[in-house]
Amino acid sequence: MRSASSTPNKPPVRLGEKLMGLGLITQDQLRIALHEQKDTSKPLGEALVVLGFVTEDAMRAALAETLGEQAIKLKGIVADPRALALIPKPMAKRHSLFPVSLDLDTNQLIIASANPNDIVVRDQINALLAGGPRPSWRLAGSAEILSAIEQFYGHELSIDGILHELETGTIDLASLVQESEGYSHPVVRLIDALLADATLRGASDVHFEPEPQFLRIRYRIDGVLRQVRSLHLRYWSAMVVRLKVTGGMNIAETRAPQDGRVSLSISGRQVDFRLAVQPTIHGENFVLRILDRKRGIVPITGLGLSATQLNLLQLMLSRPEGILLVTGPTGSGKTTTLYSILGHLNSEAVNIMTLEDPVEYPMPVIRQTSLSDAVKMDFAEGIRSMMRQDPDIILVGEVRDKDTAEMAFRAAMTGHQVFSTLHTNSAIRAIPRLVDLGIKPDVLAGNVIGIVAQRLIRTLCTACKKPHTPSLFEAQLLKLAPGELTGIYQPVGCPACENQGYKGRVSIMELLKFDAILDEMVTQRVSLKTMSDHLHQHGFVPLAEDGLRRVREGITTVEEIGRVVDLTELIG
Repeated sequence: MRSASSTPNKPPVRLGEKLMGLGLITQDQLRIALHEQKDTSKPLGEALVVLGFVTEDAMRAALAETLGEQAIKLKGIVADPRALALIPKPMAKRHSLFPVSLDLDTNQLIIASANPNDIVVRDQINALLAGGPRPSWRLAGSAEILSAIEQFYGHELSIDGILHELETGTIDLASLVQESEGYSHPVVRLIDALLADATLRGASDVHFEPEPQFLRIRYRIDGVLRQVRSLHLRYWSAMVVRLKVTGGMNIAETRAPQDGRVSLSISGRQVDFRLAVQPTIHGENFVLRILDRKRGIVPITGLGLSATQLNLLQLMLSRPEGILLVTGPTGSGKTTTLYSILGHLNSEAVNIMTLEDPVEYPMPVIRQTSLSDAVKMDFAEGIRSMMRQDPDIILVGEVRDKDTAEMAFRAAMTGHQVFSTLHTNSAIRAIPRLVDLGIKPDVLAGNVIGIVAQRLIRTLCTACKKPHTPSLFEAQLLKLAPGELTGIYQPVGCPACENQGYKGRVSIMELLKFDAILDEMVTQRVSLKTMSDHLHQHGFVPLAEDGLRRVREGITTVEEIGRVVDLTELIG
């Protein structure tokens, strides 16, 4: 037998050797599994799982690496009825495969299979899907696949179909609490279908709002609430039970607010949901925040900054110590901006630590700490503790009181880069806010790198927007000469944007970089107007101006900018 070194191509690593190399099984366990494989004709991986020598998760990861395939976890998955309709149940069972999701944007059907390299099965699926979506294969355990087939096939999965099923049957609350049999219950499928629908439509929040006679369901899409459903109130008690069970809440407690969290697999990717329930006069009000990692973390170049703004931000980040603040109201994208900055700075050479309430998007290498009532620690104590962990960069979720502000500035003064958020209407107004929190102007002046203020604006739907002749007011704001040609558009509405005229959002920003003159002004406590005049003379671009740049680019409208910032300051 020739040695591996004498062959031109290195032979593939066997699964058993791979698992031994990872320290997951011993030589003895491999020998037992090989005997079991010979006796039962099972694949080696399945034999190791049945014998209890290795977990299905570890086996899936090792198999995927050995075969050069992508792995997928089917536990906690939300079924996609469009995908299930493409492959019949008998075929799925016969070949041990499961259609996970259909991505209409890429025209891909994600299929989980216990053996993605089976040429015969691939050919049959290609023939079945001829002229339709392109199959994209993922590796999953056979036990997981069979469980998913039994769980999802044969049940109504569309929202309308489930509602019809509910109208014709009775609701058994006891079955909702039992996780094992729960999925057959229409209320379980209704909640999953609504969460999947909201996620795929790009919603950031889902609101379940009980009224005296009905339940209103609203999605927040592109920052604006939109009613999507109205259900009879008799379904709400069962839906509350299911939501509480899913979020790990106390189903017996109905008079106190509660918080929870759940992670589901939607369209082949993990999506986290933060749940909050609040008692109201008409019943318990439920709001779910959707934390979709696919949309949540963007590169710094994807923030929509102009070339000048991007250079200015990178100049600020090049300072080795000091504090950088991102300001704006709730839902203005502050967390996304901070995560983009951390992603830009993240490398093996630096130790980045965060303190958040709670952690929204897990990031590799970065040490993230979540604050909660269960953890008896506030931001100030958390910063003090982190300082002993040898950090280079610290992210503090929010500066909300004097103690947190003082500790954040102390970290900045001791040679750390500190990032945080603050609730103010503009960048320059963060200065009096920090003074109000107890930071002395002398301390503030030397240690602030810069302040970024931002808002999120809706962008026009590219499928239906049409050219627009600006009004006298719009021409005045945009500083247009009479008769000047413009590339300005207005919203129309079409099926692609659900007749809203807008689809998607982009940030507008103002970047305030501290220099020696501004530091001196802060120390001397000059008025905001004097500071503002100085900044405008030196090229500072306010939020409203950055918003109007987006209008001139044909991305949005003056009306949309006026919805989020005050445009009256620009007239005069």
